[in-house]
Amino acid sequence: MPYERTREIEQRFQKAIELLGRKRLNAGQLALELGISRPTAQRIVTELRNRGYKIRSVRDESGWGYEIVDDQKSSQPRS
Repeated sequence: MPYERTREIEQRFQKAIELLGRKRLNAGQLALELGISRPTAQRIVTELRNRGYKIRSVRDESGWGYEIVDDQKSSQPRS
């Protein structure tokens, strides 16, 4: 079905939002959790930022990771 792939991608975005809302993950960890490649995980983070999610990169003793600043989308997604 033509919409099946789109639905799968949107579900992946939602799962990424859920995961990043619960804990800080680096691209490799996010990729492992979602069953995708690291570059795809990075593209998901970029797309979520483009959609208005506030995701920041944070460095700690284990390296860099992503976290959602606020689990709500910013007031208006960018056009």
